[in-house]
Amino acid sequence: MCELDEADESVVVLRDALWAAEVAPGYEVPGWFFLRARRHAELITGLDVPEQETFGRRARDMVAAVTAATGAEATYMLMFGENYRHFHVLIAARTADLPADRRAGDILKLRAERTDVERARALVPAVRDAYAAMTAEPPVADAASAGAG
Repeated sequence: MCELDEADESVVVLRDALWAAEVAPGYEVPGWFFLRARRHAELITGLDVPEQETFGRRARDMVAAVTAATGAEATYMLMFGENYRHFHVLIAARTADLPADRRAGDILKLRAERTDVERARALVPAVRDAYAAMTAEPPVADAASAGAG
């Protein structure tokens, strides 16, 4: 199990038996969330069949929820897997006012420039609500199923 499973509920958007999405330590830029496998898996090739079958839906729903909650002009989903060897993607809202030199892959420069823990956490309830509204699923499963994985 990933140490992010110990994250306070105040930063969690989604947590079910297979997936979790939250504001991750060190990436507290408003509108940025990790979507990650709950079970330890390295890279996308390390996902098991149930994770493979549900990843696309969870990714689509998280991107849509972040977009709806932030009003982002675009929402990126980035995956690298080199520095943090646990499968996750970074979902990053991109507002219309973001300069061209901070768009596409250069959005990662905002990690050093726009970290704001308070504002990043303040977006969680709106993203959680948007996710729940579009999926008709509770974003945080009960304690019994949340511990599975």
